[in-house]
Amino acid sequence: MSLPTPSSTLPEHLQRPALRRIHPVPLQKDNQLFLGLQDPLMLQGQMMVVPPPAFQVMQLFNGERTLDEIVATIKATDPKPLQELVAKLDEFGLIWGPTCEALEEKKRQELAAAGAFPIGVTRMLGEDAAAIRTQLEKWIDEAEDAEIDEPITGLVACHLDYARGHPIYAASYRTVAKRPKPDRVVILGSNHFGLGDGVVVSDLGFDTPLGRVRIDGDIVARLRAATGEKLFKDVLDLLPEHSIQLQLPWIQHLFGDVPVVAALIPDPNAGLFVDDGARMGFDEFVEVLGAALAAAGGNTLFIASADLSHAGPAFGEPATVSDQRRREVESHDRAMMKSYIADAGSLVAQMRELRNPTRWTSVGALVAASRLAKPSAVELVDYRQAVDEQGNALVSGASMVFLG
Repeated sequence: MSLPTPSSTLPEHLQRPALRRIHPVPLQKDNQLFLGLQDPLMLQGQMMVVPPPAFQVMQLFNGERTLDEIVATIKATDPKPLQELVAKLDEFGLIWGPTCEALEEKKRQELAAAGAFPIGVTRMLGEDAAAIRTQLEKWIDEAEDAEIDEPITGLVACHLDYARGHPIYAASYRTVAKRPKPDRVVILGSNHFGLGDGVVVSDLGFDTPLGRVRIDGDIVARLRAATGEKLFKDVLDLLPEHSIQLQLPWIQHLFGDVPVVAALIPDPNAGLFVDDGARMGFDEFVEVLGAALAAAGGNTLFIASADLSHAGPAFGEPATVSDQRRREVESHDRAMMKSYIADAGSLVAQMRELRNPTRWTSVGALVAASRLAKPSAVELVDYRQAVDEQGNALVSGASMVFLG
C-alpha cells in the first residue's frame, strides 16, 4: 500500500493555496450538475470544470490555511484528491503564484502584439457592420430629443447589455449625434471583475464589430511620463470589462475614427488596499489626467459609464423585487442624483454616510467625469429600471449630460 504524498512536497504557493477570482457557471452533463470555473481574464483557452462538492472545498483556498489544515478541516482520509485539485487549479492559472503570473505575462504579450483587446461583449450586436449601424441609428431615432442647445462636455450612460439598456444609451448619445467630432473621448468605467484596486488605464486599443478603436497615444504617453507604470500595471483588468466596451460602438457610429482614453475608476470612498505607491488612487488620477488633457489641448468629450442601484436576490437582498421595492430604489436614486447634479463631491459624502445601501457601482466614474469635465450644469435626460420577470434583479441607470 502506497502512503499519501506529503503536502510539503508541493510547490510553496500550493501548500497554502489562494484562489484567484473566478465565476462559477452551472453546467449539466449526463443529468449531473457541474460548475465551470470561468476566469474573467481568460488566461487559458479552456474552462476547468469541477463537481459542486469540490467547489465548496475551494472556498477554503484563501491563502490563510495550509493544505494540511484544509485536509483536517474537511476530515479527508486521503489528502491526494485535494492535492490533485490544487495542482489542476494551478495548471489553469486559478491559484495565485508563479503559474498564473507566467500566464498573465503571456496574455499581456499576446495583447501587445495584437495592439488591441479583442472583441468582447459588443459581439452581442452581431457581425454585420451595416446592420449594426442601422440598429444604433434606429435606437437613437426612437429616443426623445432632449433639445439641448448649450455646448455638451460629457455624458452619463449606463453599461447594461443593449437589450435592457439601449433606451438609456440612445437618450445620452442622441444629445451629441449632431455635434462636431471631438478630438478625443475619455471613457470612465468601473472595475467589475479585475484585481486592481487603483485606477487602471488602457495603453491598448479595442476591437469591436465596427472595427478598431485606437487609444489616444499622446495622452497615454503623457500619463506614463508623469506616473510610470502605476496606471498600467493591471491593464489585463480591461480584457473582460464591459463598462468600457459597451460605449465603443456608439462612439464609432457617431464620430468615426476618434481616439479614446479608457480608465477604470475605483470608488473614492474605498481607497487603496495597500498604499505602497505601486498603484494610483482616485484623487491623484483626476489631477494627473486633467493636467495631461490641458497640456494636449483640443476638445474632449467625457463619458461616465455608470449603472446605479442593484437590488434583489441576485445582489444579496432577501426578497424578490416588488413594486414597493422599485419605488424605494427610485426614490433613493433620485435623491442621490439630485446631490450629484448639485455637487458631485456631495455624492461621495452621502454614499459614505449612508454606506451605499443600494449598491451604486459607479460612484468613482461619475465623480471623476464631473471633476474633469467641469460642467456649468448637469441635466438629467432619462431614468429607467431594468427588472427581470422573476424579480430576481433590478439594475437602474440614467442618462445625463454635462453642459459647458
